[in-house]
Amino acid sequence: MQLVQLSDIHVGSFFKQSVFDTVVEEVNKLKPDAIIITGDLTDEGLLFQFEYVHTQIKKFTCSNIIVLAGNHDYRHTGYLVFKKFFPSKQQIYEFDDAVIMTLGTARPDRDEGEVGYRQNLWMESTLGKYNNNDGNQKKKIKIIAMHHHLIGIPDTGTDKIIIVDAGDTLRACLQSSVDLVICGHKHRPWLWNLGALQIAYAGTASSERYRGFFENSYNIVTIKDGQASVDIKIVGGKRMPLAETVEKYRPYLET
Repeated sequence: MQLVQLSDIHVGSFFKQSVFDTVVEEVNKLKPDAIIITGDLTDEGLLFQFEYVHTQIKKFTCSNIIVLAGNHDYRHTGYLVFKKFFPSKQQIYEFDDAVIMTLGTARPDRDEGEVGYRQNLWMESTLGKYNNNDGNQKKKIKIIAMHHHLIGIPDTGTDKIIIVDAGDTLRACLQSSVDLVICGHKHRPWLWNLGALQIAYAGTASSERYRGFFENSYNIVTIKDGQASVDIKIVGGKRMPLAETVEKYRPYLET
């Protein structure tokens, strides 16, 4: 099974059309089982930006496209416009090899994110049904998709725009035996490993709003034999394990 995670498209003054066209071409060739867009489709949450990004997303040939809102999408009453163009209320998607749960972290006209105790309780009660203790059922990889990041990332400056209840959400993920959390927001590809839990961050797919990683990119998740692995794909360039990006990281002050 193969999933593509796009994030932070940012239709607006920083949007790069030629880059997005390349993303569409590459992703359609991959023929993924699902495309997950983890927020910030627009830059200001304006009607004409939603109209435009909606037409752009239709260029993907994948039949399963999961779209989440980001904090930029919820600006200027964008939270109302977002629902017009992406009205799905479904929050859990089940496949043969995986179950994907989406958590809404964006709040109107706020840059910081919040999950809230209701969503955390719902996560634990829902994902608990997928615990495979008897060995008679095939294990499904548990994936949480959200916009905001759970843990800070290098090269992204002062980390004030966070999930305000990140600790509670991280505890709920661990309690629910989540295998993989995918998020965006910081425009910096990264990967944290917390025991069996991986937290994968996507870069910006098609904007110039870079932070510490100065190429457009997206993530490809492969699920095989009950394991999930994450690759980073540079738009128009190479594909490599996301873990290599972390392993090769060297702070700029290092000599």
